[in-house]
Amino acid sequence: MTEIAARFRQHYPGFGLEVDVHLPARGVTALFGPSGSGKTTLLRLIAGLEKSPDGLLTIGDDVWQDAQHFVPTHRRPLGYVFQDARLFPHLDVRRNLEYGLRRIDPAARRVALDEVVDLLGIAPLMQRMPERLSGGESQRVAIARALAVSPRLLLMDEPLAALDQARKQEVLPYLERLHDALKIPVLYVSHAIDEVARLADHMLLLDGGRVLAQGAPADLMTRLDLPLALGDDTGALIEATVARHDEAYQLTEVEFPGAHLLLPGRPAAIGHRVRVRVLARDVSITLTAAAQTSILNILPATVTGVAAVSASQNVVALDLGGTAILARVTRKSVDALGLRSGLGVFAQIKGIAILK
Repeated sequence: MTEIAARFRQHYPGFGLEVDVHLPARGVTALFGPSGSGKTTLLRLIAGLEKSPDGLLTIGDDVWQDAQHFVPTHRRPLGYVFQDARLFPHLDVRRNLEYGLRRIDPAARRVALDEVVDLLGIAPLMQRMPERLSGGESQRVAIARALAVSPRLLLMDEPLAALDQARKQEVLPYLERLHDALKIPVLYVSHAIDEVARLADHMLLLDGGRVLAQGAPADLMTRLDLPLALGDDTGALIEATVARHDEAYQLTEVEFPGAHLLLPGRPAAIGHRVRVRVLARDVSITLTAAAQTSILNILPATVTGVAAVSASQNVVALDLGGTAILARVTRKSVDALGLRSGLGVFAQIKGIAILK
């Protein structure tokens, strides 16, 4: 299975979706955009819960919909996780999972349920009724039930949207474990950029029922021609490698194309891959390298673009020698420093979020 091809044209009163895309059939693809952009509609069309008259959907060599064929939802080898867990209230966790198992012939099972139970940490919950589960626990069970059918494709429609921040942080590490351990492609709907930054390998950016762009999240997040670079949570995503540890000061140094960063110490092996996020509001710009400052990460950079966010705020795109980041500064600072494409500057990074 090399790719997922989807072409749909669907119109409703006051809204239309027109999509013609090819997505990777591996890893996590985030369907991202504001509310009403068409994310859930696209997911439902892929699931077969809605039908586009002239739609096309192929999963590798398998045709799920074209001019002659329409495979109904119950015959599509997919798992679907909704915002709410939708567990059967009269069945305990074990029997909820067994319900999923009954959907597939034992000879066709590609995912071991014991492995899923272990990855999602739900073994202690097997005898509990849904009413005795927390929100985070319920969602983990719902994900396990979706995986119990050994799907070729896992669809997740904002699975963390109904959880508070604490429960969201509880579930995210389990999603990361699934991403690393299972080979099932995932289409993950979200309008939360922090989830996308942690989980996604690929991003499809939607707005008003149209595709604005698709590609690696790190690339799309720093493009000044896209709304991702102009929001309140604008930031850069950096894939880095652990280079060394400073035990005396409990710091970890990571490196990536063009530069390196000092982070709060973390117990990761040398050579381990980490994902970090640098918010634009945590980056300032100087024309000369500062001395005698508490900021540890001061990196030479080149301005590659400037875009207005408001009458007083600008976003400046910076190249660190092969890696892009953004800085959010005032329009007055842009004028005072003469910031323009090609200018050499120094980026002062005051905060770094370690995502995984």
